Amino acid sequence: MAEIRITPEIAIDERELEESFVLASGPGGQNVNKVSSAVQLRFNVAFSPSLPEPVRYRMMIALKSRLTKDGELILVGRQYRDQIRNRAEVRERLIELIRTATIEPKKRYKTKPPRAAKENRLQGKRKNAELKNTRGRPRADD
Repeated sequence: MAEIRITPEIAIDERELEESFVLASGPGGQNVNKVSSAVQLRFNVAFSPSLPEPVRYRMMIALKSRLTKDGELILVGRQYRDQIRNRAEVRERLIELIRTATIEPKKRYKTKPPRAAKENRLQGKRKNAELKNTRGRPRADD
């Protein structure tokens, strides 16, 4: 049972990854038409037993536009000419996505702007309004 270590606490079993190899476009000459060097990696974020619930939730939120209806993440690697490097690159991207999801966002505390900042803002608005009022045609005062 081979596993991919993400963090000291999180490891993914390789059986959870589904890899398929397809023909790639791009550099490679005639080789491109003969060898399936592009890698398509599928990982089910929604039902992975290896992911802790908070990490799964953050991944589902952050990657919602990249997930299928079943909660599956599909990563494609076709940057390199050979299958081995594409496979390693795609796995590294998956690991990085999971590591990013392990970082808990800091809680935001509500703060109010200081009174001086409000005054400065209003002063700037008054000054700008005054400047704009001086523009335009001079009015003939009777």
